[in-house]
Amino acid sequence: MVMKNNVRKLLGFVYSMNLVVLLGVAAMAEREVKVGAVLDVGVGMVGKMGLNSIRMCIHDFYVSNPHYKTRLQLILRDSQRNVVTAAAQVVDLIKNEQVEAVIGPVTTTEAMFVINLGDKAHVPIVTFSATSPSLSSLHTPYFFQIAQKDSTQVEAISAIIQAFRWKEVVPIYVDNSYGEGLIPWLTNSLQKSYIRVPYLSAIDFSATDDAIERELYKLMTMQTRVFVVHMTPLLGSRLFAIAKTIGMMDQGYVWIVTDGMANFFNSLDSSIMESMEGVLGVRPCIPRTKQFLDFRARWKRQFLRDNPTLVDINLNAFGIWAYDATTALAMAVEKLDSTLSGFTNVSKNSSNVTDLENFGVSRNGEKLREALSNVRFKGVGGDFKLVGGGELQASAFEIVNAIGNGERNIGFWMPDKGLIRNMNAKNATTAYSTSKENLGTIIWPGDTYSVPKGWQIPTNGNMLKIGVPVKDCGYTEFVKIIHDPITNSRKVTGFCIDVFNAVVEALPYALPFEFIPFEKSNGEMAGTYDDLITQVYYGKFDGVVGDTTITANRSSYVDFTLPYTESGVTMVVPIKDNRKKNAWAFLKPLTWDLWVTTFCSFVFIGFVVWVLEHRINNHFRGPPSYQIGTSLWFSFSTMVFSHRERVASNCGRFVVIVWVFVVQILVQSYTASLTSLLTVEQLRPVITDVHQLLKNRLNVGYLDGSFVREILKDLGFQESQLRIYRSAEECNDLFIKGTANGGIDAAFDEVPYVTHLLQIYCSKYTMIEPRFKTGGFGFVFPKGSPLVADISRAILNVTQGAKMKTIENAWLNGSSCPESNAQISSASLGLESFWGLFLVIGVSCALALMFFLATFLYQYRHILSSHQPSTSIWTRIGTLLSIFNEKDLSSHTFKKSAKQDASVASSPAHHHGIGSAEASPSTHCPSSPYSYTESNFSFYGDQVMFSPDRHDYGTHQGHETQDREMRVVHDDTQEVATTNSNNTNSQAT
Repeated sequence: MVMKNNVRKLLGFVYSMNLVVLLGVAAMAEREVKVGAVLDVGVGMVGKMGLNSIRMCIHDFYVSNPHYKTRLQLILRDSQRNVVTAAAQVVDLIKNEQVEAVIGPVTTTEAMFVINLGDKAHVPIVTFSATSPSLSSLHTPYFFQIAQKDSTQVEAISAIIQAFRWKEVVPIYVDNSYGEGLIPWLTNSLQKSYIRVPYLSAIDFSATDDAIERELYKLMTMQTRVFVVHMTPLLGSRLFAIAKTIGMMDQGYVWIVTDGMANFFNSLDSSIMESMEGVLGVRPCIPRTKQFLDFRARWKRQFLRDNPTLVDINLNAFGIWAYDATTALAMAVEKLDSTLSGFTNVSKNSSNVTDLENFGVSRNGEKLREALSNVRFKGVGGDFKLVGGGELQASAFEIVNAIGNGERNIGFWMPDKGLIRNMNAKNATTAYSTSKENLGTIIWPGDTYSVPKGWQIPTNGNMLKIGVPVKDCGYTEFVKIIHDPITNSRKVTGFCIDVFNAVVEALPYALPFEFIPFEKSNGEMAGTYDDLITQVYYGKFDGVVGDTTITANRSSYVDFTLPYTESGVTMVVPIKDNRKKNAWAFLKPLTWDLWVTTFCSFVFIGFVVWVLEHRINNHFRGPPSYQIGTSLWFSFSTMVFSHRERVASNCGRFVVIVWVFVVQILVQSYTASLTSLLTVEQLRPVITDVHQLLKNRLNVGYLDGSFVREILKDLGFQESQLRIYRSAEECNDLFIKGTANGGIDAAFDEVPYVTHLLQIYCSKYTMIEPRFKTGGFGFVFPKGSPLVADISRAILNVTQGAKMKTIENAWLNGSSCPESNAQISSASLGLESFWGLFLVIGVSCALALMFFLATFLYQYRHILSSHQPSTSIWTRIGTLLSIFNEKDLSSHTFKKSAKQDASVASSPAHHHGIGSAEASPSTHCPSSPYSYTESNFSFYGDQVMFSPDRHDYGTHQGHETQDREMRVVHDDTQEVATTNSNNTNSQAT
């Protein structure tokens, strides 16, 4: 066993050694080929994108081809987005690193300088992002443009313009070799299709925002509204942001961008994409194969690992071309002669690393150029094939529409088929097509589906023809046409005309115009307001000024300025005096909850005063019915401040003072409200709701020719219920007739007309809800007119100043009536207006009761703290209640009465026996407790008990009031004397 184990270990060791040797030999067999890369990897998107693709390609290629004997060794240099730096880096790579090829540089201007260096050293320069067709004119065999040239897309752009039949186009391009390289090809293609190019707009790469804005304003003064933008993403983003700010991304404009920007739609900031909404973009079509989708996912993950902060950067055609270009270079390097390497004629004496005079020549340059030209393979971007000595084979182009934060495909363009909707359609026609039907739905600038005309009347053009409506008889305050038969001239005046004149004066530039009445030969209006506005859509008028209302339907054909009047359609109805004239009108000033709360408060105050005064005030003593009556009498008599009973305790006085204050406010409020209800005129609308009109099938009126008719039909009014009026006077006549006599009970009209009506008949009609929203009166211009924004701003200046008020006073006479739609609501006063007063009196009563109870319990605390076990708590409470029912002889009120006993006892009335209780001779009611004598009370110890059986009710004749008061004093004296006698006897016992 030991022998076998040793043999196995020996065989394993030998196998491992052989494997190491084989791997070493294989490693030695692989030959590294130096390849330089000059990219802008600092801040440029294309450089970072390309570098990520190149590194992924080198890894993927040799994993898929492990048998290859060569391997690319990438040497990276940063061009720093500078032409001189890029050239210096290429010189360093060729002279010092002796690279076999250079990938890059990124831009066209850099490539134009570097191409000659590669040609001199026989080092292929392979670019995947320099797309200018001007590079091909250099005719250098060592330059490989592995990207779609810009000139290949001009036919696609021309096909789009032909599809929508636009006749003029203005190119806007960056003023450098990149932008200039496309312009000859574009203008030539457009001219072949009979499309004019009236102007070329060149913008410097380093232009300021002010310079860009001036150029765009210059374009706004021209008639052309179709622009083709060929710029870098950085400059193009600034251009569109400014264009949106000044209104050039509104309806009527057309923007088409080349692949320089369209390739970056998926990587631009969301705010930039929003400013580009409606823009069309043309870019090379990359087939959505499984290989492409897999690579895109892996590329994104790798890019985020290397650049975690650039989350918005996504793969586009430049990254795919960089991947395929690296693949082609790796395949071509494999075909080189391994025995040849390095450079010839390299000077050893120069110490300058960028010395252009001491370039060597690559030994493999010629063979590498030939191998690279003949490479064929299926790449990520499709079939890879170089034509024309180093240019990527032209492919189809994708047409996209910028929408919101993203993009949407609307079609494709192919060199042999033209515009097509779907690349994979089997029934696609073989003929070349430029039909817009082959494109999907497009959202144009201004968020509209309507195809722009491509031209507009410029702001510096000829005199504008402004149409005005003709008023036959009514509402001539808004627009009035005066004919002069002598001179055969017409003068247009009115509120709307004066507003427009003031607005034009507020514009920052001159705007010549003339008013043209929309009338027939007999002087009548040549149609409705919709017909007048349609004339602008068809181009007969350049605008419309008058009482034209802004509506959604009309805005589909024309553009409106901001409104210069109040907006909305409202209802006008007659008003009547609604004062209450009935027997119970005195109850109307207060609501029922306030009546109930006030009554309960009177009862509660009576109870509180009784509790506070019962033990110390004879006015609040006696039999229960008398005490209740006295308490209620005292409380309710405060309403007219006629209470006769005196209040002895301080707590009671405090409560009564607060209550009298509350009662005074309630009484005065009630009086004021009742006076208003009975004397002030209360106007109420006869009709309060549209449904009331529909339910009762009442007639309604509207202004002749107004769009209000459609609103009424939508509400459910029948044709037989609609009546037409042409002036405020006709409307008033219809109201007087009423529905029964062929008139109306309500009128629907726009707010400016209603306001004018109410100024004439302000005491007869009122404006009520609902109000149907409209845009108000606005000026009309063609779709996309640049005048709309300027005039709207001028309207704001006029309406917010004193000028508008002057015009209104001149034509509409201001408003001398009270607010017509201010209806008087219920005049009844509610509890919500006085709950604070009731809270105050409630808190006052609570405090007084708490103070009284605390004092009372403290005075008789020995009863509550009794330690006799036989005495229950209920017995003690009963004892306290009995004490509460007794007089508090220690009170200053009874002490004062005792001092008056002597004078009372010695009075003649006392000796004549005036002390018995007598009933009133005219009633069967018991006498007041003030008239009870000592015989009516029994004394038990310290308690005084009232004995009603000892009094003969109804058998004695009453005496005068002053006699009863004297007896009351006498009774109090006797009671005090008896109590003192009992106390003396008790002490003697």
